[in-house]
Amino acid sequence: MRVVFFGSPAFALPSLQAVAREHQVLAVVSQPDRPAGRGKKLQPPPVKELALQLGLPVEQPTKLRDGVLAKALSALQPDIFVVVAYGRILPPDLLAVPRLGPWNVHASLLPKYRGAAPIQWAVIRGESKTGVCVMRMEEGLDTGPVAASVEETIRDDDTAGVLAGRLASMGSELLVATLPRIEDGSVVLTTQDHAGATLAPLMKKEDGFLDFGVSARAVSAQARGVDPWPGATVFLAGEPVKVFCPQVVGAQGTPGEVQGLVPQGLLVACADGAVAFAELQMPGRKRMPAAAVLAGHPIPAGTLLAVGH
Repeated sequence: MRVVFFGSPAFALPSLQAVAREHQVLAVVSQPDRPAGRGKKLQPPPVKELALQLGLPVEQPTKLRDGVLAKALSALQPDIFVVVAYGRILPPDLLAVPRLGPWNVHASLLPKYRGAAPIQWAVIRGESKTGVCVMRMEEGLDTGPVAASVEETIRDDDTAGVLAGRLASMGSELLVATLPRIEDGSVVLTTQDHAGATLAPLMKKEDGFLDFGVSARAVSAQARGVDPWPGATVFLAGEPVKVFCPQVVGAQGTPGEVQGLVPQGLLVACADGAVAFAELQMPGRKRMPAAAVLAGHPIPAGTLLAVGH
């Protein structure tokens, strides 16, 4: 098929590779380059980098609703749009361009977790399973009928980043298995149960601020769901400290109170139980094992970690 591929982050890379192996990719549409890192140098999205390696033409429009991109892509006469974590909502004139319609790989079991951050929120909210769907796109936010889906277990130690890696691979496999059925018209669409919909809004920096006034399992889920971004953060004397690799431990104490260093890491009490963080990152320093950090920057037992800043 003649495909236009929309995508931006690393999650979309396996799908672009898989589609490019089996179909003719006419163009790749990705987000504009953004400043990143301490130097704030412009960095291309991962999908752009891969597309250029594959020798594919790349479009990076700053606007979608002025009709320019729709006109340019119409001239290519694509059979289908494939959209994987592009990061912007396509307007009606773009959705109408491809002969076989626009199709999206979405990292949840729709209608749950519609929106920009389905993997993160599934982990944060303690779900035991999630998955990937291939969905025919329409004007609503992830509201279109589902062509195929596959489930995946969320493991007790899964971070959003680790889980995203598995779902990206699963999504690419599901996509290439579904495209022939879209092409020959044998695909069967299932309307979503809109009454069962939940939202997964874009992550904010504040979503990483840990609150120890909840259960240890909930604290662990939040810390894993915001890894790698925005990162689980506690505040020590007003300074942000990043914490990683949580493990639920059966200790008790005042919520937010440091219980000391245990084999699993820095132990902090929650409303129910406690969480040990195996790795820490002090301001301006590298992420390191908790024991190594505490050797140079002690955090005495009894220290209360602040919620927010």
